[in-house]
Amino acid sequence: MRQADETDFHDFVAGRMDRWRRSAFLLCQDWHTADDVVSVTVAKLYRNWRTAGRADNRDAYAQRVLTRSWLDERRRPWKRREQASETLPDVAVAAPETVTDREGLAALLRSLGAKQRAVLVLRYYLDCSVEETAQILGISTGTVKSQSARGLANLRAVVTGQS
Repeated sequence: MRQADETDFHDFVAGRMDRWRRSAFLLCQDWHTADDVVSVTVAKLYRNWRTAGRADNRDAYAQRVLTRSWLDERRRPWKRREQASETLPDVAVAAPETVTDREGLAALLRSLGAKQRAVLVLRYYLDCSVEETAQILGISTGTVKSQSARGLANLRAVVTGQS
């Protein structure tokens, strides 16, 4: 990679790392997995920077890579065997609080399936349009609309206790 491209890449990544980490956490609900997904995303962007750097919308391109990396991570066979634990063996540094009830939001997002969670995070947290969300996930706009409606209905049912 040329020095100018390298500098451009580093500037691009440095300005978006926190946002990518937060959106990855909303998708996977685990800070360690979120960090792994972001690392994979950065590596893929670096490897394909000629294409990514010339994209019309670099942020959308990077978000697509991140979301698909997370979906790929969920498909791995070892992921199905690993069991998450409620308690951690060591003390982690807490992320800065940006949501008043972070645990409540995390629990609501965990109650959704992977596709509904991905659609809702892209649409309502990252403020992507229906078309952008469809392009990032590789699905039709109709699927985005139906997954959004079903996901919001599922969240309403959980919140009101009608599940």
